[in-house]
Amino acid sequence: MSPADTVTASAPGYAPGRTLPLRVEFVRQFRRRRTIVMFGLLLALPWVLVVAFQFGPASNGPGGGLRLSDLATQGGLNFAAFALSVSASFLLVVAVALFCGDTVASEASWSSLRYLLAAPVPRDRLLRQKLVVALAYSAAAVTVLPLMALLAGTLAFGWHDIRVPGTGEVIPAADVLPKFAVVIGYALVSQLVVAALAFLLSVGTDSPLGAVGGAVGLVIVSSILQAVEALGSLREFLPTFWNTAWLDALAPRPDYSGMVKGVAISVTYSAILVALAFRRFRRKDVVS
Repeated sequence: MSPADTVTASAPGYAPGRTLPLRVEFVRQFRRRRTIVMFGLLLALPWVLVVAFQFGPASNGPGGGLRLSDLATQGGLNFAAFALSVSASFLLVVAVALFCGDTVASEASWSSLRYLLAAPVPRDRLLRQKLVVALAYSAAAVTVLPLMALLAGTLAFGWHDIRVPGTGEVIPAADVLPKFAVVIGYALVSQLVVAALAFLLSVGTDSPLGAVGGAVGLVIVSSILQAVEALGSLREFLPTFWNTAWLDALAPRPDYSGMVKGVAISVTYSAILVALAFRRFRRKDVVS
């Protein structure tokens, strides 16, 4: 048991609510090399895609197909939707898993976790502060990529009305922009399961790579099971089944039913996993 679990409020100068301020943890995580590298990658990816479209074979002109990739150069909004679709299934998953899976496990691997608790910082407060900061950086990662893609796409391909994949229907950009904010919000919620699982694994291991890899592995396994049609309606309970439901929000007649189900599944799973993480950490032996 750490000193943080035994120190009482009567100790001179000790205030549990002032230990490990959020600003301190934000600065500590911001200075980590993996934070800078990950955000650099997320900010650079849209420009890499722009270069790929600019110098690649011209196969998506006005008479091209109606896939999302074919319509990516039709304007900034189309390009942002394409960038989000190609990154949400892996790159954003890795980013979220990294920020949430590395936060506690790295402290354990450096043997600094016991010293944080000896500050003394109450266990629940330490875990809560780290979770808040990890989720904040994860939200920034999920948000910054589509916003940078919107900027890069607009500068490279102009600001035009969006063309809907599959049908080719045109929707005014002014009508789509509020929906695009909903899309980004849904992308944030859909990554909560990855964040919660990575965080649970992080409090149970001193291997950051294991926590990050475990969360990414969940997405891979869920995606494989999602393709097994024999599972029928059971697939709807997989954490990745509704990840692409945001495409329905960009349709001429938006359908939010899939997004509502996706939010319910994601919030339920993440709440259970976070509760297990706190339960596990309260009993964790940080000395051995």
